[in-house]
Amino acid sequence: MMPTERFPDLENASVLITGGGSGIGAALTEGFLRQGARVAFIDIAEKDSRALCDRLDKDLGRRPLFLHADLRDIEALRKAVAEAADAHGPVTVLVNNAAWDDRHEVEEVTPDYWDNNQAINLRPQFFAVQAVVPGMKAAGGGAIVNFTSISYMINQGEMPAYSAAKGGIVGLTKGLAGALGPHGIRVNAIAPGWVITGRQKELWVTEEGLQRHIARQCLKDTLQPEDMVGPCLFLSSGLSRAVTAQTLIVDGGVL
Repeated sequence: MMPTERFPDLENASVLITGGGSGIGAALTEGFLRQGARVAFIDIAEKDSRALCDRLDKDLGRRPLFLHADLRDIEALRKAVAEAADAHGPVTVLVNNAAWDDRHEVEEVTPDYWDNNQAINLRPQFFAVQAVVPGMKAAGGGAIVNFTSISYMINQGEMPAYSAAKGGIVGLTKGLAGALGPHGIRVNAIAPGWVITGRQKELWVTEEGLQRHIARQCLKDTLQPEDMVGPCLFLSSGLSRAVTAQTLIVDGGVL
């Protein structure tokens, strides 16, 4: 299911992906690596990330750069961005993918929980952009893809703090597009539907719940992490040179 189409302008591009060690992020890391890009990714999960690097090295003969960091630590995030630029040149494609979709009851959310949720799901997206912007400006442009979610669009009630962050990402995307467009930097968002990653299977997927959700989709297929790769490659490439401030919904057509 990994896209086979080639995007020539992504070859040798310096790409940075947050949360690139597992789930959707791992599929994105592989997808950009298959395009010939120089890929670095930031993740907190060291075991999964190193296993991914080993597998890609074996399968493709090319190895992404794994940068271990907790995105809640902005200085650590900035350091990781600098390391990616030192290794591969200024980042010209940034994919803000990292997220934490923990379920929570309204009555149980504390101020500390709320702040921690936003510190994972919203705040790092801005500061990752801030860190790569000087290099993109010097390079004459770049592409930023922020991952949001359809959770805030469909009134999903199991994770309101997460959904608030994901709605905020759309506003952040549009504001950044306006600020950075004059420098040739495009900023767009992707809103996945229910993508069945290993984490989803382990924690939340039931056959009944999955079939109920698929029944709401126009396309009656289970969404896989690889389904997010093609849309992200498109928004990162020159094929979308006139596209900015947009949110591309990739959910199988949820009704």
